[in-house]
Amino acid sequence: MTAAHTATVFTHRRPEETGAALHEVIGAARAAGVELRFTPEEGRKHGLAPAIGLVLDDPDGADPDLCLVLGGDGTILSALRRYAGRGVPVFAVNFGEVGFLAAIEPTDVVDGVTRAFAGDFDVLDLPAIAVRGTADGPRRVAMNDVSVHRKPGGRVADLSYAVGADELGRVRCDGLVIATPAGSTGYNLANGGPLLAWGVAGFVVSFIAPHSLTARALVVAPSDVLIVRNGSREEAVDVSVDGRPAFELGPGEALEAAYAPDQGRLAQLPDSSFYHRLREKFGRLAT
Repeated sequence: MTAAHTATVFTHRRPEETGAALHEVIGAARAAGVELRFTPEEGRKHGLAPAIGLVLDDPDGADPDLCLVLGGDGTILSALRRYAGRGVPVFAVNFGEVGFLAAIEPTDVVDGVTRAFAGDFDVLDLPAIAVRGTADGPRRVAMNDVSVHRKPGGRVADLSYAVGADELGRVRCDGLVIATPAGSTGYNLANGGPLLAWGVAGFVVSFIAPHSLTARALVVAPSDVLIVRNGSREEAVDVSVDGRPAFELGPGEALEAAYAPDQGRLAQLPDSSFYHRLREKFGRLAT
């Protein structure tokens, strides 16, 4: 990759945890001659003042050479969605619990971001899931997963699922999860669904607490469209995109989910791999 001249910075909601690292990032940027851009919200969060090399009113329409994230997977996903389809690499420092998508740990901030500014990283092109409700026009992009779940205190969901015209089953459950390969290590893994290595084309569907002995996870081919229908005659279900509420499916309504290639650009240090991250991140949780 070529050296960066501009970079946007996003941090998670607890500035006291990222403040020291942010000042190290600012110092590394000045040394590398990189202009850092912040939204007004980010500037206020950290009490930043205007200075040479700092832009505190970053316009959303101006794409930087690089996006830096100091946060966990939720913040990283927000950055990936922000630049979906726009070709901006996202380089992340892990300030979360797992940080599966992060390139480096906080102890390596100065060396890591200096390498990032110099273009010393690889880029992994990540697919997304394009989803829309058939009764709700807007198309939404999920970098991790789309989840359908019963309302709190509501009845068990009654969900059918089909690929094209072929209905594959109808399951009473608490919900289901449609996950990308990057997202397969999250909610899908908790459901007992299969892990999809980075680079696999397609997405996986798994069920949340199915009330059935026959419900099985399904890996959907990239050219196929998945249709999930709310089979209830009375109860609506909720739909979330990357863990955030998105819309409802009323009784009898459906959503369509399709594979969307090359939406996010995840920066990682050379020689990093999915299997190394899998061992390091989830092995750590087991100790």
